[in-house]
Amino acid sequence: MKLLRGRRLDNTVIVLLVLIAVMVVGFILVSMAGRNFLSPGNIRDILTGMSVLGFVAIGQTLVILCGSLDLSVPYVVSLASLIAAETMAGDPGKIAQGVLLALVVAGLIGLANGVIVTGLKVNGFIATLGVGLIVSGYLATTYQGTAGSVPREFQFIGATGVGPVPISTIIMVALVALTAAFLRKTRTGHHMYAVGGSQSVARLSGLRVWQPLVIAHVLCSMTAALAGLLLASRLGVGSPTVGSQGGYDLLSIAAVVLGGTLLLGGRGSVWGTLGGVAIFAVVDNVMSVLQVNPFMKDVVRGIVIVAAVALYTGRATERRKARFSPGRAATQEALARDTSMEGSAR
Repeated sequence: MKLLRGRRLDNTVIVLLVLIAVMVVGFILVSMAGRNFLSPGNIRDILTGMSVLGFVAIGQTLVILCGSLDLSVPYVVSLASLIAAETMAGDPGKIAQGVLLALVVAGLIGLANGVIVTGLKVNGFIATLGVGLIVSGYLATTYQGTAGSVPREFQFIGATGVGPVPISTIIMVALVALTAAFLRKTRTGHHMYAVGGSQSVARLSGLRVWQPLVIAHVLCSMTAALAGLLLASRLGVGSPTVGSQGGYDLLSIAAVVLGGTLLLGGRGSVWGTLGGVAIFAVVDNVMSVLQVNPFMKDVVRGIVIVAAVALYTGRATERRKARFSPGRAATQEALARDTSMEGSAR
């Protein structure tokens, strides 16, 4: 009983419980409005709303785990949509070329972010904000509106699904699983946690601190490019403002934090991030069904984020108190004494 009482829920489990609670409340509110929350159409709307933010938040999770941030993602989203649409130019034979070029350019932007952060020792917030402004300026001076066009075959990705589940959501969840395996099974994934926990300790342990940071920024930009490709698939064209209008920089950070990842780095889970994205999607869907004022969406999002961070902070404080409490220290000392006496008796 003591062991059960002493165990604490993992943050990912808490996110899942919060998501279930939000869905229950949403079901009740939507039912009171005379709508069916669990209808295939509504489920599809929720999953569709998860896809774009989900792609961006996956990469943002990697960067935050390393103790950095990426504010350039909305502009990478817009740039990727334009590169893909202009390269494809409605030709099905150029789909692979457009996708590859968008990912390569995004990867180079991520590489620039990583080099500035690690090589020039610029804070990730400032470095990615500066790079984002450079990309934003390029978009504003080069494009006056939408450009290019994607072929109908590519639009199927954003328009079709398996039952109520969009293909884009299936791809996004598969990427989450792949990223989780990357963090758990690979040396680079372990190094990301180590660098985010403490760069000085990681450096003293012999790790090349710059490598995980650069890789995280490159992958973050590439997942943002996937979001841009999905938006181009849905819109049929590229747009220079589709990323900034979506606010994917702050929303992705909020989803990562809501999913239980420590903003200072070193602790978190991409599955928790998926839960945070799902919570935002459900809340937005319920407010849309209830025709709530759009400005109130930000109010509700803010309340959810503050409540989640307060919960995680409280749990971390309790954990530290339990770790360093006199009672715990005395118990550990007594256990060590008993173990020593048993060894002597033997």
